[in-house]
Amino acid sequence: MLVLFSAWSQQRSADSFVSVKGHQFYLQKRPYYFSGANYWYGSFLSLLQDRKKGIERLRRELDFLQSNGVNNLRILAAVEGGGPINGVQRVQPAFQTAAGIFNQKVLEGLDVLLFEMGKRKMKAVLFLSNNWEWSGGFLQYLQWEHLIEDSVFRRKLSWDEQRDYTSRFYSCTACMENYQKQLQQILGRTNTITHQTYINDPAIMAWEIANEPRPMRPAANTAYARWIKTTTALIKQLDKNHLVTLGHEGTMATDGDQKLYQQIHAIPGVDYLTIHIWPKNWGWIINEDLPGSINGILNKTNRYIDEHVQIAAQLGKPLVIEEFGLPRDSMLFSAGSTTVNRDIYYSAIIAHWRKSLAEKGVIAGFNFWAFGGIARPIEEQVFWKAGDDYMGDPPMEEQGLNSVFDSDISSWDIITATPSVPPVQ
Repeated sequence: MLVLFSAWSQQRSADSFVSVKGHQFYLQKRPYYFSGANYWYGSFLSLLQDRKKGIERLRRELDFLQSNGVNNLRILAAVEGGGPINGVQRVQPAFQTAAGIFNQKVLEGLDVLLFEMGKRKMKAVLFLSNNWEWSGGFLQYLQWEHLIEDSVFRRKLSWDEQRDYTSRFYSCTACMENYQKQLQQILGRTNTITHQTYINDPAIMAWEIANEPRPMRPAANTAYARWIKTTTALIKQLDKNHLVTLGHEGTMATDGDQKLYQQIHAIPGVDYLTIHIWPKNWGWIINEDLPGSINGILNKTNRYIDEHVQIAAQLGKPLVIEEFGLPRDSMLFSAGSTTVNRDIYYSAIIAHWRKSLAEKGVIAGFNFWAFGGIARPIEEQVFWKAGDDYMGDPPMEEQGLNSVFDSDISSWDIITATPSVPPVQ
């Protein structure tokens, strides 16, 4: 009887993790299709100076998300370094404060978040670094190795400069070693609240090697693919329970190179594909005329999704649309401004997921960008400053640009109207 009970307990524990079989996620032996949000700042809330207030906000926002059918959250796991970078003030606090030096107290914020998510049967996707400057990321690793002069590192880089510098990460051995140290520190952590190791925590669905890792220059493609293969293999070696993905934008991030996108997602250590869709950043909004551009945006978005659905089907792996956003109407940032065009856009993307759910297709989930919670933009202040409330828009973007606040009723009507998925027991 003891042997049978032990085997049953182990199987029940294994079933509490999200797994992949063919082109579908599974949870508790049932297909798992999720409705999700980007909530990158979630682990910061309990680290605020007023810790009680921060935790109250966290609980309130998680309850709100849960009540609206959101059961999957994409979260920033760690920040590298501090101070100005590429012309902006990055988010704080930092976990890796200097090359190979870590402030373990910072991960207590992630402990709280995972504990609260676990109570609500929500799943987390944690990205371990960043291609972009707003959390330190690859530029910070390069600066620590003196591959970027400090004066250049602090000022706003041109796009060509940013591509040139960031692409060097994949050939910088010391940079990649410090990244690996951070990865190992996070995966090796024991939660101070639950006393459970992260690698055994079912509140975590997947590790993501970075937010939007790009080769940046075609000359870096080979080194980039090699880094992905090495990194995913390392995570799989350290953690037998959780899924691994890349945090990739899709072929837009490989300069249209579909072969490279398919190659890196075919790597055995990569469990599923991701895409991000950014009409504003990709020049799909003509002359800032959102209403006049919406039909073109929808056509391009549908083609982009279909392109990657075909690749996922060829690889036999799930696909997640894990970032998509659109500005508020008239390019306004205030929480009271309308979101008619964004709602049209959200409806179109979620329709792809809804169809996939009905047909048990490859699109397994979506995470809209981004939940802004109860925070609100400050009047007559466009960009984030240290001490401001965090919301969905990182510091280099206009605050309120893409955030979905708890007050955006029309948007929540669309998100909440997604077909219900059986709750996790």
